[in-house]
Amino acid sequence: MIGDRSVLAVITARGGSKGLPGKNLRPFRGRPLIAWTIEAARRSRLVDRVILSSDDAGIIQAAEGLGCETPFVRSAELSGDEAASVDVVLDALDRTPGYQIVVLLQPTSPLRAAADIDGALGRMELAGAPSCVSVCEAPAHPWLIYRRDDQGRLDPFAVPPADASLRRQDLPLAWMLNGAVYVADVSWLRRERTFLKPGETEAWEMPVERSADIDTLEEFRAAEQLMRD
Repeated sequence: MIGDRSVLAVITARGGSKGLPGKNLRPFRGRPLIAWTIEAARRSRLVDRVILSSDDAGIIQAAEGLGCETPFVRSAELSGDEAASVDVVLDALDRTPGYQIVVLLQPTSPLRAAADIDGALGRMELAGAPSCVSVCEAPAHPWLIYRRDDQGRLDPFAVPPADASLRRQDLPLAWMLNGAVYVADVSWLRRERTFLKPGETEAWEMPVERSADIDTLEEFRAAEQLMRD
């Protein structure tokens, strides 16, 4: 609860995964990957209720055993590769009405802590913003990234100001979404249908070492190594 506004956390975990089949239940440091997200959500001081949105019986059973509510089974229409996360969250809000703030949590970010969830919620409230998303420092600055045309010639993705220095020590900080926490006012989310709107969305900064976003076996192993370190 933030002030008089109730908070619903929605953990999204569909059964299909092409990059790493069965990843949501894959053992990660001795526990199913999804367990880390459920635990972080349940430890949050500001989240009032934690639910799962899934189409997979095995994931639903595992989540229930970990203390997460599973009030419905996600429809097939929202369980394919093309389904947008915001549509999945809006479906969950339709099925479990009565909340003013929603938090989207994906099991692919197991290193996120309860403090990050509460931090993002608090940042949104303090700033009077309609949403907040977690970010980490980008590994490469966009002014130094190029595309190649059909002839192999380079063209910048982002053109820096004419007087900008491209020395690394002079570059302004650049941030990227890390996929760990998405927070929004429910009425605003229904209207905008996005968690991130430039000029309105706040950022919750997380360190790179806790910003793992797992979609492949290589990323899975790298995240496990980060926990060992």
